[in-house]
Amino acid sequence: MKIALINENSQAAKNSIIEAALSKVAKDYGYEVVNYGMYSADDKAQLTYVQNGILAAILLNSGACDFVVTGCGTGEGAMLALNSFPGVICGHVENPLDAYTFAQINDGNAISIPFALGFGWGGELNLQYIFEKLFSEPFGGGYPKERVVPEQRNKKILDGVREKAFRPLIDILEDLDPALVKGALEGEHFDEYFFRDCKDHDIKEFVKRIKETKTIW
Repeated sequence: MKIALINENSQAAKNSIIEAALSKVAKDYGYEVVNYGMYSADDKAQLTYVQNGILAAILLNSGACDFVVTGCGTGEGAMLALNSFPGVICGHVENPLDAYTFAQINDGNAISIPFALGFGWGGELNLQYIFEKLFSEPFGGGYPKERVVPEQRNKKILDGVREKAFRPLIDILEDLDPALVKGALEGEHFDEYFFRDCKDHDIKEFVKRIKETKTIW
């Protein structure tokens, strides 16, 4: 599994702490963490939580990653932004129990963490425990286990509803402010990681187009 880490500007100073906790757990499972930043509050590319959603949607829908770890001060804004796009199911995760039940019941592909709430002494341990429970078992196994069949059935129903509710991602991105979209793709290592890992030709070409021209539409 390839896990993308995305931080918006208000919590960018915690990026190295989050990456360390995530990488420690991911290593035990043989997963790869790809850190898209922000790396510090002073980064040239300043991501908002709305742009977290744009970036996450591009990464997940293109196959550049399999899972996204993100968040903001409360975790709510980033969660809403990610869930605004097709191909993304993001849960709001505050603690290890949230992480485990989201993975087992909702079988999503992204989580949003409230990095400013209760993040004091031991904050990095809570992150580590969240990631440990998140990845402790294959997703979609159900909780409690005897509920696995109806929970998996409900997930398929949800996937079907979402398929009807959303337009194709590129159509959505083309209708957004080009500066907003382009700004989400200006991270220091975005080009290096995305073009290396992207598996979708159409999304790759869209990203090239929006990054290489000043006026897109």
